[in-house]
Amino acid sequence: MSMGAQKGPVIAVVGPSGVGKDSLMEGLRQADPGIKLMRRVITRAPEAGGEDYTPVTEAAFLDLAGKGAFALHWPAHGLHYGIPKEIESLRVGATAVLVNLSRGVLLEAQDAFDDFRILSVTARPEVLAARLAARGREDAAEVQRRLARAVKPLPAGLAEVHEIDNSGDLSAAVTTALRVLQPVRV
Repeated sequence: MSMGAQKGPVIAVVGPSGVGKDSLMEGLRQADPGIKLMRRVITRAPEAGGEDYTPVTEAAFLDLAGKGAFALHWPAHGLHYGIPKEIESLRVGATAVLVNLSRGVLLEAQDAFDDFRILSVTARPEVLAARLAARGREDAAEVQRRLARAVKPLPAGLAEVHEIDNSGDLSAAVTTALRVLQPVRV
């Protein structure tokens, strides 16, 4: 890294299942090539689908965590999630680095990254229900559990949170998010 190279902020993208976090992140990346996406490492089978992630076994994950390979890692929903330390090199020269995080790890992330912000993605309950049903990965009971979790508040003590409504057209949410990110551009 050259002396004085700018590092973009880490932008946590959080929200309930089905809210369109990955779609919003990809839309932002397409709108601004300086925005980078950080792939998570997850103990989820590769054939499970969904987001673009690096699948690993639980044993491999625990080995990586033990070797200090992650800037941040946490368990959720019976899986392990990790953000590789490479996020720091990805930040160099970037407008921002977007990463999908769980609400429960936000305070730890705020401590881990020197420039950290949050996009809290929301959608109306009926929109979430329809999206979850359409993707077909959860049964009706799991859809109801996910909808119940969707209304949980973010932890207290977070410094910079921006809410983005993704109930309608994705391009509107991308435009709103870009306006929020505009002040952080270098």
